[in-house]
Amino acid sequence: MSTIWVVDDEENIRELIRRYLESEGFSVKTFSSAEEIMAALARSVPDMFILDIMLPGEDGLSLCRSIRNKYSLPIIFVSARGEEFDRVLGLELGGDDYLAKPFSPRELVVRVKNIFKRLNRADTGQRLLTLGNLSVDPERRTALANGEDLKLTTREFDLLRTLVSSPGRSFSRELLLENIWGYDYEGDTRAVDDTVKRLRKKLRGKGALPEIAAVWGYGYRLDV
Repeated sequence: MSTIWVVDDEENIRELIRRYLESEGFSVKTFSSAEEIMAALARSVPDMFILDIMLPGEDGLSLCRSIRNKYSLPIIFVSARGEEFDRVLGLELGGDDYLAKPFSPRELVVRVKNIFKRLNRADTGQRLLTLGNLSVDPERRTALANGEDLKLTTREFDLLRTLVSSPGRSFSRELLLENIWGYDYEGDTRAVDDTVKRLRKKLRGKGALPEIAAVWGYGYRLDV
């Protein structure tokens, strides 16, 4: 049973999310502040976080940064701040997905399930993927450049693994969206562009030799 921690200062939102996720078989713990969830992390670690941005004290974006400094677990933002700036910033800080309030609880459940499906996909037996000074381990879900951990989010890792598995092959945005976000994802291909932007920044920050090249009007490929 996967465990999900939800932090939101609105009790009705916390309970709504909890009821829907528990009805799907997930174990759920709820918190009202970043301080509560950080104290709980000293004792145990969940399989996923669902964070609100507007929290009393430390906000959700700062909390996401604190979590990402130690863990590579999936993070979904659920926030009343639905502006593009907040969405992009949340994803740049390490969020795997973003839902603006008011949201459909059923859509949240689908997005949670899609992330776990990708995590639980049978990676066992896949070989270590190496390209230049970049190595990707599908089974352990780790990616290193020059021996340093890139600290990728769930979707960043899945995107990099896809590109590294077929260097030089051009992938359309639509294909990447379907394979990584799921065929029932209701967003558009900008999600692919946003993820590529963050992934490029991390690769360059560690001096990775492979370069993600844009294929104009089509998608992306990995060049050495």
